[in-house]
Amino acid sequence: MTQDPHAPPAVEAVLETALYVDDFERALAFYDRLFRFPHLIESPTLVALDVSGRSVLLLFKRGGSAHEQKLPGGVIPAHDGHGPLHMAFAITDDALGAWERRLEEFGVAVEGRMAWPLGGRSLYFRDPDGNLLEFVTPKVWRTY
Repeated sequence: MTQDPHAPPAVEAVLETALYVDDFERALAFYDRLFRFPHLIESPTLVALDVSGRSVLLLFKRGGSAHEQKLPGGVIPAHDGHGPLHMAFAITDDALGAWERRLEEFGVAVEGRMAWPLGGRSLYFRDPDGNLLEFVTPKVWRTY
């Protein structure tokens, strides 16, 4: 098979997802309590959470990364986010009921449910900063 000489190099996965929060301590307490993800790094404006050893959830204090950051290893360009953002966590079919019960146990309201045409299901809820979070089971997308 001949490769397209104009094709981009392969991308393996989306490794990091960033959410921006107003009340850093409140947000961190929510994610720690609900998910118990291990902390990879912590700073006054960022916590990196290990999501099952496959991806990283970055929680940034809103405005805390709005300026270029010069570090010993190089420069991180300025970035920030505003308004409610969205991200989804992949779960198994069997885990959906357990997550729904855990959300109820922790007083987190389920805002929506979706049954997708390929057979997957979604459960929507929010973090304390209004970011829309979702649990998705297989068959939501052709790729998952």
